[in-house]
Amino acid sequence: EVQLVHFHDSEVSNYSTLLLSEDKDVLYVGAREVIFALSAVNIAEKQHELHWKVTEDKRTKCAVKGKSEQTECRNYVRVLQQLNDTFLYVCGTNAFQPTCDYLNLISFELGGKNEDGKGRCPFDPAQSYTSVMVDEELYSGTSYNFLGSEPIISRHSHQSPLRTEYAIPWLNEPNFVFADVIRADQNSTDGEDDKIYFFFTEVSVEYEFVGKLMIPRIARVCKRDQGGLRTLQKKWTSFLKARLICTIPDKNLIFNIINDVYILKSPTLKEPVIYGVFTPQLNNVGLSAVCAYNLSTVEDVFSKGKYMQSATVEQSHTKWVRYNGEIPNPRPGACINSEARASNYMSSLNLPDKTLQFVKDHPLMDDSVTPMGDRPRLVKRDVKYTQIVVDRVRALNGTIYDVMFISTDRGALHKAISYENGMHIIEETQLFPNFEPVQTLLLSSKKGRRYLYAGSNSGVVQSPVAFCDKYTSCVDCVLARDPYCAWKPLESSCIDIFKETEIERNWIQNIGGDASSCSDKVREDSLQHTFKHGSTAELKCSQKSNLAQVVWKFKDDVLRVESPKYRLLEKALLIFNLSEGDSGVYQCLSEEKVKNKKFSQVLAKHVLELRKIQHTTVGPTVAAAPTEGNSVVTKVSAVSTEGSTARTSTTHMVPVTTARIVTKPIGPVLTSAASNTELFNSIPEAVPEKTMFLKSSDNFLLMFLFLFFFILFLCLLSYNCYKGYLPGQCLKFRSVMLLGKKKTKSDFSDCEQSVKETLVEQGSVSHQSGEQPKAAHDTGYETEPDCGSSQLQPGDLQPPREAKDKPFDVKCELKFADSDVDGD
Repeated sequence: EVQLVHFHDSEVSNYSTLLLSEDKDVLYVGAREVIFALSAVNIAEKQHELHWKVTEDKRTKCAVKGKSEQTECRNYVRVLQQLNDTFLYVCGTNAFQPTCDYLNLISFELGGKNEDGKGRCPFDPAQSYTSVMVDEELYSGTSYNFLGSEPIISRHSHQSPLRTEYAIPWLNEPNFVFADVIRADQNSTDGEDDKIYFFFTEVSVEYEFVGKLMIPRIARVCKRDQGGLRTLQKKWTSFLKARLICTIPDKNLIFNIINDVYILKSPTLKEPVIYGVFTPQLNNVGLSAVCAYNLSTVEDVFSKGKYMQSATVEQSHTKWVRYNGEIPNPRPGACINSEARASNYMSSLNLPDKTLQFVKDHPLMDDSVTPMGDRPRLVKRDVKYTQIVVDRVRALNGTIYDVMFISTDRGALHKAISYENGMHIIEETQLFPNFEPVQTLLLSSKKGRRYLYAGSNSGVVQSPVAFCDKYTSCVDCVLARDPYCAWKPLESSCIDIFKETEIERNWIQNIGGDASSCSDKVREDSLQHTFKHGSTAELKCSQKSNLAQVVWKFKDDVLRVESPKYRLLEKALLIFNLSEGDSGVYQCLSEEKVKNKKFSQVLAKHVLELRKIQHTTVGPTVAAAPTEGNSVVTKVSAVSTEGSTARTSTTHMVPVTTARIVTKPIGPVLTSAASNTELFNSIPEAVPEKTMFLKSSDNFLLMFLFLFFFILFLCLLSYNCYKGYLPGQCLKFRSVMLLGKKKTKSDFSDCEQSVKETLVEQGSVSHQSGEQPKAAHDTGYETEPDCGSSQLQPGDLQPPREAKDKPFDVKCELKFADSDVDGD
């Protein structure tokens, strides 16, 4: 478990905009209708809070336009930029009427200017956007209209506001992800301008595809661009874009969706390095990749590369091909530098119309930007990366490493380092327990205060860049290959070297993973467990190194975990249906090969014994050590820790039979969560040995089969009753199933009907002799067809002699009540 700091307000959501002020140690958070100012050292400490809500009138108008009044018609803060030491420039969607204002950092109140935010902030909170503040001027990429159909890259400036041309060759349904400025080298003599780079994914215009083929792009504009005099008035004259390539050629894998970008700028670098996170458009295999690009490669494409032009093919559609004609001078799309000034082009307003018209028609470069090494730095399966930040770290031996922190759509954070022409994921930390996507990721590289800040829909998380104290041995500390961590022999602890005031020579660190310098012996702490027949044991074991392989041994022999009796989980071993043969010593070992050297250490040791325990009522048993994760097993209580915690990996519980566990430590008390054991047993001692198997967890299948055949029997019985195949009481059940379509008749219904007819005839004769007729008893059944008329025929007034003498001597033929079904 690792310590994380969380911030969350129960009535606020969508913490998607973060701004870090390292000078003031303040983290500004833009959420839905709220702006927070948090302490960057401990984000749980809230310094200021400002509510920026939408008026009822605007919410009503927004709802009339077909938007959701409860979700979309709110004010989502999308722009938080540092204007100067006193003000922040903030923008919000404001119920599809984007508005910008100035936030006073002293009083933490808005100025009330309510500027129009079109082109600076999206209308829809679901639309893509990006922005960067450069010399108190806002550069942004977003949509310019209500429908989101007019994308725009603009500069908000009181002197010279500029924007892109509204045309498909310039921007074709882009999804903006990042923007940043790269300053020109002050020591350079070419007089280059500062450049602002935009990263987005858009629909391709140069490639033909069945559907919409997405292409990752990098676009560039110059800071001193002032637009054209006649052509491209108030439009960019330096806008150019090119394709970013991130592929694995030998496997024919193309990553054409860019999710995030981080530009690494460091004094130790000769030039900035651009890191991008990519996924395939048809991501049915769940792949993600990280590609890195040198800035010089990007500049070569824009300053020396070929352009593309549109050409009509067979008078049907437009196709983009390479332009091989003459290129005007000055070069279209280039910034004003010393060479241009020498030709008397002091600003973009002086550029000739031929150059401006060319860049208007040819904003797309034919050359592509290739990654360093012509392949991705990292490729990961079964994960989708969302955000990335990169830190540059100097190890104890003086080697500098680029450490990547990459977030996922499941709320996790991967920490990766490049060594020996390969990437190694040092650790995985679960930032958000509800597995929601990380929307924003920031890095603070301030000396002595290196933190990560992650924002999601539910809150913000603060995490240190390293968790060195979780490694309890020298071998674990070294095999982690973490440049932030080193083993301190005097204190026998793994420390963060950047939190120490002085670096000592005897500290042990090896990014290659060579742990031969470690002289300490790993303690083999053991746990003894008592179990009963038929129970299931879970033996926990967690390795610290991601490159290590876990091996289980039983009585000094390698355990065959592929047997049905065992199941190997990520951090545990399950043993089913325990018996006397399973008693003994189980060892969990971590084996790792480094430079033809094999490092092996015992991570956990468990001793299982068969004991007879008297069947008595016993209260809950407290485990000897805290269990990993947040799951609480019956009769096993986990020791709680202070503060918020997160798991470095997730272990899923497998349903097993509940049992009582008796755990006793052997030797030193084990306090690591790596060797906790939970035994489950529910079989009474008095049960005969033959029925042990029926009481184990493996008999869920027998119970399922019994229920299945019982339900099948009921279904067959109901079907036969419904069809009338079964006599007696089933016929009544059938009548109920027919929902009253036919009234139930007794077995002697025909006889009853004959008696009724006889009584009617007698009543008729009595009526002729002057006596009052008596009504026949109504049995509730319809008469047969031969008596279907309500009146008697004249010939029937004289009853037969036999009927008068013997009124109840009627000849009947017994039938079942449903014998008339065929006649219905």
